Amino acid sequence: MKKLNAIRSDKIWGYELWIASTHPNGCQEDFKKEIGGDYPLLIKVIQANDVLSIQVHPDDDWAVKLEGPGNRGKTECWYVLDAEPDAKVVYGIKEGYSNEVLAKAITENKLEDYLEMYPVKKGDFIFIPAGTVHAIGGGLRLMETQQSCDLTYRLYDWGRGREVHIEKGLAVIKREDMIPIAPFPGKFGCKYFDLEEVSVSGEYTFTGSKENQVKDTQLLFIISADKASIRSENSPAQTINAEEIYTLLPGEKVTVEGTAKIMKIIAK
Repeated sequence: MKKLNAIRSDKIWGYELWIASTHPNGCQEDFKKEIGGDYPLLIKVIQANDVLSIQVHPDDDWAVKLEGPGNRGKTECWYVLDAEPDAKVVYGIKEGYSNEVLAKAITENKLEDYLEMYPVKKGDFIFIPAGTVHAIGGGLRLMETQQSCDLTYRLYDWGRGREVHIEKGLAVIKREDMIPIAPFPGKFGCKYFDLEEVSVSGEYTFTGSKENQVKDTQLLFIISADKASIRSENSPAQTINAEEIYTLLPGEKVTVEGTAKIMKIIAK
């Protein structure tokens, strides 16, 4: 068991904390050494004080096609940790418009007319398969679970002047049915990861996978904690706090005591 220390990246809209990462653009070397290689997921806490750019990420095939061998796509999801009353996200584009129409809207600074925007609140869950047009609105704090990938194609930036990637971005868009935004259902799974929310009241023991590959290390993200502690067979009890993240190694048993809500993250 190890508590991971975040790597902070300041942005024009707020900041990101890379809280579990072996990605070259922000690698926690102690995490990589502990698990013995590159972890397939990247976990972040995102503080959005202003709206992010409208963006889209490639899937695995497009990542290799556009950026070369060895690249992963980026399927991700958001768990809303906190939200101002009027907070919204961009989640998809309106139906019936071709890439040519969207490209024209981007160049004319009118893309917002084609975006689907939804209000969100604390505890909501948003699943964003690769190819989904999306953006985080201002006034939001999120926990993001994603493939370990840092490929982002920015379609539109609200006139802030940063580089946009119109050709690549439009190429990778997928227009598929998406899961409606709703409070986290307790468990969620996709091709790349499983999430399970565990409410602890008293004592709860997490048991690591019986397999022993890099991906079999699990992660425990502390959503909330009240006079709670965590310990393993090899580590004495220590107080836990909201937004910390701990490793759960293969074969390891980790016990949480007190009152806490924890998201268990499992790579596939």
